[in-house]
Amino acid sequence: MSTFEYDVAIVGAGTSGCYAAATIAGAGYDVVIVERKAESEAGHIACGDALKGADKFPESIPKSHIEDSFTNTEVDHGRFEIPQEGVALDIPVPGELAVIDRYDYGRRILEGAEHAGTTFHYDTVVQDVLQDDDGRVHGFEATKQGKHRRYEADIVLDGAGALSLLQDKADLEGASFDTNVRYSQFSSAYREVIEVDEPVEWSDALVFKPTKRSAGYLWYFPRTPTEINVGLGFQMNEEPMQLVADLREDVRNRPELKNATVKDKLGAALPTRRPYDSAVAPGYMAIGDAAAHVNPVSGGGIAGAAYAGQYAGEQAIEALDAGDVSESSLWRYNERVMEHYGGRYAALDVYNIFSTSYDLDDLLALLASLPAGKLSDALYSGSANVGLGLKLRVLVRSFGHWGTLKNLYETKRLADRLLEHYGTYPDSPEGFSTWRRERDQIMDEIYAETGAEAKY
Repeated sequence: MSTFEYDVAIVGAGTSGCYAAATIAGAGYDVVIVERKAESEAGHIACGDALKGADKFPESIPKSHIEDSFTNTEVDHGRFEIPQEGVALDIPVPGELAVIDRYDYGRRILEGAEHAGTTFHYDTVVQDVLQDDDGRVHGFEATKQGKHRRYEADIVLDGAGALSLLQDKADLEGASFDTNVRYSQFSSAYREVIEVDEPVEWSDALVFKPTKRSAGYLWYFPRTPTEINVGLGFQMNEEPMQLVADLREDVRNRPELKNATVKDKLGAALPTRRPYDSAVAPGYMAIGDAAAHVNPVSGGGIAGAAYAGQYAGEQAIEALDAGDVSESSLWRYNERVMEHYGGRYAALDVYNIFSTSYDLDDLLALLASLPAGKLSDALYSGSANVGLGLKLRVLVRSFGHWGTLKNLYETKRLADRLLEHYGTYPDSPEGFSTWRRERDQIMDEIYAETGAEAKY
């Protein structure tokens, strides 16, 4: 058995893993990324390819290094198609948008991490986690081409993606780490990259559409006017959809996609839940999808993963400098995630919960009556202010759905309370239990208001 020793060992060569590695290696520490894929396949990840916040990336791998992978920078809004109502809502999206070539982007961040001094071990599959008697994670066991390996590290970063194996193997019950995780909080997705003969008219928009079944959603994201990322997903707690068949049927029914040629296909799981309450344990931090750092409504996770990698990397440096990898020493990582986007994503997840308790047609009809600007505010900030005049106009347009509308406004009020509560996230593990208990009380009110089953 081969044994490898590093200051930091990272599992997964995705966005969060590469940004964390570049941050830590850039400070002079020895870092390894262990990646299950072959070197030629690393960076090939199932993704919608849409990137919100394209103008802002951590400096450890700056935007200038990755921007040549941005294939469409003309996109500036979302387009939500509601066939049942015969409408399409154009929804403004704040900030800079882009659609990327995910493989090219993936290769560029691998290169950025390598240039910073990161070592890569490809074709290496993690099998188990190493912990001492006090619960501190100090490495993991893996195999490469059938040969057993052991990795020892002061800190392990889990960038292994949604439903990470490391979290199944590690004993995290004695730490603050969020173990309230189950399949119903995740989606299964499938996507294809297709080429069409003529440019699509909506090449400046990210197109979303509900599926025929309430648990699913479709997307059409134009990499270029003729190269489209098309995909479909559904909640894992629902009856499985025939992903490929349902997607192909919808593509066939769109005249502008006639004679489309499939260039690439891939599937994955993604979190559609709030970020983990805590993503730290002694010697261990989860980053990116492995800690649900994804917008639970849009599924966007690239920018969040990049910043999670930077925040975890910077906290790892501070802990290594101090010779202290305890939960308390890593805690500031949690705070920075919650301050940046964690609270906002938790508030957005309330609307996912709301949607599980209402008929799809009723929700879509209500959605069609709401102003696009306020929908944009809700989708990207987690909240939206609605004045009296606008309320009256919405009441007129939503006639027949007033009961659902009333419940939506009450749910919004509770989502705002939840967002405010996340602003009080504790600055140490000592205040965590009290904060979480108060958060759960707000969630109980949300379940009572919506009639939804508890998600957590």
